[in-house]
Amino acid sequence: MKKILSILAVGLVAFATFAAPAFAEKHERFVLISHAPDSDSWWNTIKNAIQVAGKQMNVTVEYRNPATGDLADMARIVEQTAASNPTGIIVTIADFDVLEGPIRAAIDKGIPVITINSGNSEQSEELGALMYIGQPEYNAGLEAGKRAKKADVKSFLCVNHFITNPVSVERCQGFADGLGVPLGNQMIDSGQDPAEIKNKVLAYLSANPETDAILSLGPTSAHPALAAIDENGMAGEIYMATYDLSDEIAVAVKKGTIAFAIDQQPYLQGYMAVVVLTNYARYGVLQSGDIKSGPGFITKDNIALVEKYAGKYR
Repeated sequence: MKKILSILAVGLVAFATFAAPAFAEKHERFVLISHAPDSDSWWNTIKNAIQVAGKQMNVTVEYRNPATGDLADMARIVEQTAASNPTGIIVTIADFDVLEGPIRAAIDKGIPVITINSGNSEQSEELGALMYIGQPEYNAGLEAGKRAKKADVKSFLCVNHFITNPVSVERCQGFADGLGVPLGNQMIDSGQDPAEIKNKVLAYLSANPETDAILSLGPTSAHPALAAIDENGMAGEIYMATYDLSDEIAVAVKKGTIAFAIDQQPYLQGYMAVVVLTNYARYGVLQSGDIKSGPGFITKDNIALVEKYAGKYR
């Protein structure tokens, strides 16, 4: 019996040694690098998206970001990530001038790169990235402005909480152009501290009582802006629109305090980037053209379809 077991054990070891190369495949590792500080909860949807895609595609995914949102720190993270030789990098072009060098270096090294969220198709192509996945921000602002114009909006306050990112200005400028008015001083650098944002909104509205509307660029600025107009009694009276979605924004849309939320569908940005990179790494398959994830518009009419997914899938 012992002799039989010994023969069987030797046979299994031999089989395992022979079979290992056939079943051992390279395990892909993709790193998503964003410009967002740790305090920006909007990115939780993208974090969730890459984890879902990672499990479905059987790849390793990592999320990295500068803790305070410092773009010089982000540039260093891109360099460090490239040095670790991942299978692919997913990155936001938060500032082309700051990030151009590190992203180009990664691409020149042979690492496939997909840009998402910030920047645009032209910048992505100039860098040599595979594609851009995101929302054309100027066009999103333009369409939002056209909607507001139909409601007879003629002036507005753009609450810009990430003004160092050029894409934020595109949002405000597009909205102004949609209304057919100059942007001028209607855009403020609000910073990211909720109390400071609230006070700046209150101060602007006090100094400019003729303001017809407020445009916030995401939950970071939308939540304090909502608190401001609730405090000064303008909630429901002043026209308000925002980018992106959160539980608080969904409630405001249902109440009518916010006319609409501009949805860039961040889940698609993270999820599709991982799927595309996996197929490219494994099979050399790459679709033609960029992926536009937005804009979509969330209103009272369709909020019920999306609010339960806010912060996770929407």
